[in-house]
Amino acid sequence: MSNPAPLPERSVLVVQHLESAGIEPRVRVLPDAARTAVEAATAIGCDVAAIANSLVFLADGMPVLVLTSGGHRADFAVLAASIGAENVEMAPAGIVREATGQAIGGVAPVGHPAPIRTYIDEALRDYDEIWTAAGHPHTVMPLTFDTLRAVTGGEVIAVVH
Repeated sequence: MSNPAPLPERSVLVVQHLESAGIEPRVRVLPDAARTAVEAATAIGCDVAAIANSLVFLADGMPVLVLTSGGHRADFAVLAASIGAENVEMAPAGIVREATGQAIGGVAPVGHPAPIRTYIDEALRDYDEIWTAAGHPHTVMPLTFDTLRAVTGGEVIAVVH
């Protein structure tokens, strides 16, 4: 970790997960919470589409993690078709916390209490560096698309037409 600021407990778990996967994390602590892709992109100084929103959906009642580009909103019908679900809806905050151990606005792609089925928006391939939350609304980290895919085991899908 190159950041001198102390990391929140949830971010420490994310760092440990990445390090155990052989990845050296570069977690950045932001002075203000970045709960949206626009807030994160502004704080980091990157294109909003290079932000990977970690969204938890209920797919036929089961929580799934979908890492979507901040450049667009996931189309529920496209998402359902891409993952083979009849019904897809946003998970309530309690389910997000239970499935990831993290709060909405700070959900990282890793560091969860148990594996969660993960999908990655194909649009994120367009960026050399993708920024994700790092377990807390004040922490972010850069990853490459390939690293994101490898560390999450996520399936690359379309989330919009």
